[in-house]
Amino acid sequence: MRSFTLVSALAAACAVQAAGPAKARATTITPITAKGNAFFVGNDRFFVRGIDYQPGGSAANADPLADPKICLQDIKKFADLGVNVVRVYSTDNSLDHTECMNALADAGIYVMLDANNPLYSINRDKPAPSYNAAYLQSVFATIDSFIKFPNTMGFFSGNEVIHDFPNTTLSARYVKATTRDMRQYIRARGYRTALVGYSAADVTDNRMQTAAYFNCGTDDERSDFFAFNDYSWCSSDFQTAGWGEKVKNFTDYGLPIFLSEYGCIANVRDFGEVEALMSDKMTSVYSGGLLYEYTYEANKFGIVKIPGSPKDLTGTREEMDEFAAFKKALKNNPAPKGDSGYSPTSKAQPCPTKDAFWSVDSTLLPKIPDAAKEYMSKGAGKGPGLKGPGSQWAGSTSTGDAEPGSATGAFSNAASSSSAAVAGLLGPMDKTPFVVSAIVAAFTLLGAVAL
Repeated sequence: MRSFTLVSALAAACAVQAAGPAKARATTITPITAKGNAFFVGNDRFFVRGIDYQPGGSAANADPLADPKICLQDIKKFADLGVNVVRVYSTDNSLDHTECMNALADAGIYVMLDANNPLYSINRDKPAPSYNAAYLQSVFATIDSFIKFPNTMGFFSGNEVIHDFPNTTLSARYVKATTRDMRQYIRARGYRTALVGYSAADVTDNRMQTAAYFNCGTDDERSDFFAFNDYSWCSSDFQTAGWGEKVKNFTDYGLPIFLSEYGCIANVRDFGEVEALMSDKMTSVYSGGLLYEYTYEANKFGIVKIPGSPKDLTGTREEMDEFAAFKKALKNNPAPKGDSGYSPTSKAQPCPTKDAFWSVDSTLLPKIPDAAKEYMSKGAGKGPGLKGPGSQWAGSTSTGDAEPGSATGAFSNAASSSSAAVAGLLGPMDKTPFVVSAIVAAFTLLGAVAL
C-alpha cells in the first residue's frame, strides 16, 4: 500500500541529529540466508510470520527504529503477538538504530527494510532521471546503517513502483538495476550476506511478468527473493481468494517468495491467511507473509492505535480487537517443522516479452551512474536522512546499458558466507556515521544468496 515513487513534500522541517557511535554487543540471533526457493536460519527452514510497521504512516514519515521511545513499546507488542519479522518502509540513514535493533534481536525479531524513502526513490513515471548517483548514495547508506545488525534480514529495492498502468512497467529496468547495484555494493564492501529483492503491487495483469523479470538474466542481475502485496483474501477462503492459482503459478519459480503485505479489510478480518500460509497447501512454494499493518492510520488497516499520531508517536498503545485475532491466528498456526518440501535448487526464469501489460522490450539494464561507482570502493558516506535535498532530479544519471554479468567482477572481494550467529557484523560504517569497534571473527563473506 505504501509507495515511494514521487517526491512528496514533508510537512515539517526539523534538524537531523548526527548519530553517535554504535554500541555493538553480542547477540545469538542468526542471520537469515536463502537456498533454492526458501529461507533458512542455519539449517532450519524459516517462515516469515510478521507485520508491516510504520507508526504515523506517510503523514509522520518518521523512523521508528531510531527512537527507543517509539520502538520499545512496540517491540513488547510484537513479542506478545508472536511475530518474527517486521517490515519498516522508511528509515533515516543519518541516525543510530542500535538500541531498537538490539531490542528486536533480543526478542528474536528480524527486520526487512525498504531502501527507499519519499525523497530518495525511483519515479515510476520518469524513472531514468531518478536513477542517479544521489539516489544510490542514499540507498547504499541505508545498507551501511543496518547490515551490521545480524537481525537485518534484507532490503527491498522498491515497493509498488511498477503498478497498474502499462507505462509504469518501464520503471522495472531501473528498479532491477538498483537491485543489482545493492547486491554488488554488499559484496564489494565485504559485508555479510543480506537478501535483496522487490515488493510488487497487487496487480494481476503484470504480477507474473514482474516476478519473471526480477528472476531472469545473469546471476548478478537476479534478485535474492521476490515478494508481492496481496489483498484478495477478504475473510474468505483459499480457493475463493485465488490462492490456489497463485501457488500453482509460482511452483517452479526458483527463488524464495512471500507476501510483503496482506490483510483485506473489506470484511472483519479473521486472518485465515495465516492458516493457509502455514499449511502444506503453500509451504513448499511460499515462505510466509507480513500482515499490513501494525498501527491504525487513516487507511484503517492497523491493529494498534497510538493516541496523538501522527504528531506524537510515543503515546500508550491501544490494542484493537484485531490484535487479539491476529495473535490467536499465529498461535493456532505455528510454523511447520522440517523443510516442508522446498526446492533446494535456485533457477532463473525466462525474461518476459513485451505485451499489452508489459512495456519492457529489452533484457539490458542501465549502467550504474559513473559518479556512483566510487561508492563500491570508498563506501557511501553519511546518509542524507529523511530531510535531505532529494534525488529525483539530482543529475549524474546512467549513460547507457550495461553488459549482462558486468557486476560480477566487483564481487571478487567476497567469499562464501557463514550462517553462524554474529555480533554486530561490521564493515566500513560511513552512513550514520558509525564508528564501530566490535569486529566479528570466524565468518566468511558470500556472493549472492540463493544463486
